[in-house]
Amino acid sequence: MKEKVNKNILNVTPYQPGKPIDEVLRELGLKDVIKLASNENPYPPSPKVIAAISEAALEVNRYPDSGCFYLRRELAKHLNVSEGHLIFGNGTDEVIVMVIRAFIEQGDEIVIAQPTFMVYSIAGNIVGAKIKTVPLIDFDYDLEGMAKAVTDKTKIVFIANPDNPAGTYVNKDQLRKFLDTIRKDIVVFMDEAYYEFVYENDYPDSLALQKEYPNLFVSRTFSKSYGLAGLRVGYGIATKEIIDLINQVREPFNVNSIAQVAALACLKDQEYYDDILKKNEEQRQFLYKSLEETGLSCRKTYTNFILVDVADKKDIAQLLLEKGIIIRRMKAWGLDQYIRITIGTPEENKRCVKTIKDILEI
Repeated sequence: MKEKVNKNILNVTPYQPGKPIDEVLRELGLKDVIKLASNENPYPPSPKVIAAISEAALEVNRYPDSGCFYLRRELAKHLNVSEGHLIFGNGTDEVIVMVIRAFIEQGDEIVIAQPTFMVYSIAGNIVGAKIKTVPLIDFDYDLEGMAKAVTDKTKIVFIANPDNPAGTYVNKDQLRKFLDTIRKDIVVFMDEAYYEFVYENDYPDSLALQKEYPNLFVSRTFSKSYGLAGLRVGYGIATKEIIDLINQVREPFNVNSIAQVAALACLKDQEYYDDILKKNEEQRQFLYKSLEETGLSCRKTYTNFILVDVADKKDIAQLLLEKGIIIRRMKAWGLDQYIRITIGTPEENKRCVKTIKDILEI
């Protein structure tokens, strides 16, 4: 079968997600495991979301609304955009895949940072794109370098803002300068999965910029701050022309009915999720301070995760795992001396810090 398969997939390294809690419980025979590896919201959904899911469960014998009518209407109102400027996907991953399927042909080029979210290169390689990578400079995007990497074969430039795993963001002046240098027939894909966690005044208003730069595509998700990672709801915002083109490759019924009502309920309980964002910020500061006390160095982040430089203590991830704490090794991103810790609840964060101190014998 290897001779018959799409040859592009033979060079693809599949994405390796973080270990689930149940797997670690089984493998290590532990009774109490916490997961701080996949940048998830550590808090349960709001009561309104739970109620909406319970009611929707009675109708799962029916296909979902393929157009996400009610979610589309409410989200358009929430974002102050036209309903026709939205497209929904089974998580942002599917939105990325749809954009690539719509615009990329064999041999076309995609420009990305290095390191960055792996799905850009994985999805691009599958369709036969040439992936051009531009290294980060001290964990910041080299937008000038990315602009220079563009050729007449470039179709898409991906910018994660803030970036995963760097945790840094591109500010509004940097983005505007970049957009001014890029051809208008290139899709500039702004992945804003973590935008709710940024409180800086110079963070760009990408939706406002779309009025000046119609080639700017923005994606967001309900997986992170809204805590619906298990239901997979992502969405894109762009001109109606771009959305209509992407709809040509969208699978029917790609967002399930429970996911749609859950996302809709999130939008109607903003106060609950605003409180979670405040908790994340408080715990971000707690982890900065506590991890620095261990002698480990933390990168400044604008997300719900922290990159920690463990230097020569590279076995710390395995030692944490053996004590029931799942964090993320960053070797796959080329960051061998780093681990990534998702910001959890106060109790989870305290346990993580204490365990690190025990391992380091502090």
